[in-house]
Amino acid sequence: MGMTITEKILAAHCGRKAVEPGEFIMANVDFCMGNDITAPIAIKELEKYGLGVWDRERIALVPSHYVPAKDVKSAEMVKIMREYARKNGITHFFEIGQAGIDHILLPQKGLTVPGEVVIGADSHSCTYGGLGLFSTGVGSTDLAAVMATGRIWLKVPETIRFVYLGKPSGWVSAKDMILQVIGMCGVEGANYMAMEHVGEAIDALSVDSRLTLCNMAIEAGAKSGICAADSTAVEYVKARSKKTWTVYQGDPDAKVARTVEVDVAKLEPLVACHPLPDKVKTVREMGEMRVDQVFIGSCTNGRLEDLRVAAAILKGRKVSPNLRCIVIPATPEVMKGALKEGLIEIFMDAGATVNTSTCGPCLGGHTGVLAAGEKCVSTSNRNFVGRMGDPRSEVYLVSPAVAAATAVRGHVAHPDDVAGPYETVMGGK
Repeated sequence: MGMTITEKILAAHCGRKAVEPGEFIMANVDFCMGNDITAPIAIKELEKYGLGVWDRERIALVPSHYVPAKDVKSAEMVKIMREYARKNGITHFFEIGQAGIDHILLPQKGLTVPGEVVIGADSHSCTYGGLGLFSTGVGSTDLAAVMATGRIWLKVPETIRFVYLGKPSGWVSAKDMILQVIGMCGVEGANYMAMEHVGEAIDALSVDSRLTLCNMAIEAGAKSGICAADSTAVEYVKARSKKTWTVYQGDPDAKVARTVEVDVAKLEPLVACHPLPDKVKTVREMGEMRVDQVFIGSCTNGRLEDLRVAAAILKGRKVSPNLRCIVIPATPEVMKGALKEGLIEIFMDAGATVNTSTCGPCLGGHTGVLAAGEKCVSTSNRNFVGRMGDPRSEVYLVSPAVAAATAVRGHVAHPDDVAGPYETVMGGK
């Protein structure tokens, strides 16, 4: 019996020829990451027991959630990271101004490459699987163990394979594809599984879109998400990384828990309604729901390709006077690209506010926290009760295209109704 891509990666990292779902293994870790919420706790545990780090080149400490510091406590959290990085000579501490959102930053910097095992102390660390590697999120104490030993205890996950058929039309994006899948499976439909994404629609996606797809694996309860590395992924990595990597492909006879087919050609722009990511409706089914805030950013949709789509819809138009629109480029690299292409000017001319690179409102951190009764349309990944502020507020998850159209109309809106057909606005798929 063959192995899936995930099983092959994990077997290679525990020194075995083969592994099976359900087995417990000790895997060697290639790279790990902690942010300003999770790393300080791990650091305190390491210092409590007098433990050093296993490899100062294979650890990233990224201030991303409450930065620039919103209060004394958040400033102290980053200070812990900064001082620990200096004390231990950790190469990849990203100071504010060089940091940004961790899950977008690491691939951009070439720190995650195909075939690796990457551990992040943040639930959306599954993002990196879009490059053909195994990545998953852990708690702070697990991060401390990895930082000290370079190893992690794992149960080999079963694989659920999603086969994407056809070609997306119009404004349908990777965000809509993953919302559709979560809507089909439910928020617990892939518990502790590897969500493997295959098919012609995946092959046609950019690496950034594949990262978006894998980013939300955790919203279906999955342990990880993964797309096999192909020439597109390899070219992306070659341009960014000096590391060596291994491309793994699953075997044709590999056993999977189940296979789910998704007809991408039939998809429409979608909305995940409050309060769970699996409460999915089409934009047309939403009617004209009033909105108080639009947020374009996050580790799901804060990349340059996302901002290009939003800017194409907002260009020459104004944000509705009945709402506020917040745009946050995910990293300094994204910000510089948006400046160079004139996107920031488009956003500001439209009446949006553009903030420094941070997770910001996604987790109700700052720069966009919601008041009681307010509704936000967001390109982020999670819409639980109280996620973005007051527990009486509501969050609706959408693609950048739907977010921008909504910002113009003041209510949930289809991009076609605001800007016209995708092919006309963006020049074809």
